[in-house]
Amino acid sequence: MANHKSALKRIRQTETRNERNSYYRTRVKNIVKAVTNAKSKEEAETAFKVANQYLHKMVSKGILKKQTAARKVSRLSAFVKKLEA
Repeated sequence: MANHKSALKRIRQTETRNERNSYYRTRVKNIVKAVTNAKSKEEAETAFKVANQYLHKMVSKGILKKQTAARKVSRLSAFVKKLEA
């Protein structure tokens, strides 16, 4: 166990950040699933708009890397374009 005051504070900060980051990462997974599990093309397109906004928001918060979000958006976009009306 840590003995220094600063080390104890870092442990508290790490726990808080881990909780926050895991929440956001889970949310990203659920939003991506919403696009891929959509029943119709219209439903997929609306879910894609939400996913696109949320993924870029996660980049600005520092949860995801820029290229990771771009890759996910690109794959979702290709998936939505493939769907039949």
